[in-house]
Amino acid sequence: MARLGAAGYAVDLPGHGLDGPLPGGNLLPGQPGLLTEKSPLASGTMDECAEAVLETLRLTRHHNRVFLVAHSAGGGPAALAARAGAGTRRRPRPPLRLRPRLPPPLPRLRRGARERHLPRPLPPSRRLRRTRRRTDNPLSPDPAYVEALRLTYHQDTPPDRFARWRAALGTDVPLAVPSTPVTLTAARWGSIPRTFLRCADVQALTPAVQDLMIAETDRAVLARPFTVRTLPGGHSPFAARPAELAAALLA
Repeated sequence: MARLGAAGYAVDLPGHGLDGPLPGGNLLPGQPGLLTEKSPLASGTMDECAEAVLETLRLTRHHNRVFLVAHSAGGGPAALAARAGAGTRRRPRPPLRLRPRLPPPLPRLRRGARERHLPRPLPPSRRLRRTRRRTDNPLSPDPAYVEALRLTYHQDTPPDRFARWRAALGTDVPLAVPSTPVTLTAARWGSIPRTFLRCADVQALTPAVQDLMIAETDRAVLARPFTVRTLPGGHSPFAARPAELAAALLA
């Protein structure tokens, strides 16, 4: 994106990035306690995640245009932050465009998929537990588990490049992020131009379910529907085709 002339601010949600905590025995032989200890992110809330995004939005006042980009579970916090940011500026703000992967809470998403006889979205951690009955464990020594992890998050990243990416994956996500409902209004959130970057081959959230998300949002905000762009590949285009993703974000 920098090569295309865009300034970028990367936001790590609470508990993620290099400041994120790891399970106590994560780096020890045998990873003792991985399945039994309480997650250090167990008490995290959607509001805390949204505030981290909103703090960064406040730093963008001097820019003429702002694009807020959310990926995967970041869609809910980003939408909540955009809703707040659209109505709290005391002086004219730069135009804000939202480009999310915006998942509603999983129970709602599963119910909508079931009503339309679509493949039901399956949380990646549960897909992996079906393989090895374990929580997400990027440092697992089990080759079968590591391959399941790659196919879930980085299916189009070559196996010989995946090792570097899996080292950056975390083990925990606050339960509040996929389960907390986010109420959005047409008057505030709906006033923001939005683009949905639809990934054509995602395993955990199939294109049919992405289309359901788009259709339901457009039905709620009739005056400003999503602009939809489709990218090839799976869950992590920033790893598999970063140049193509950057061009789509700035188009």
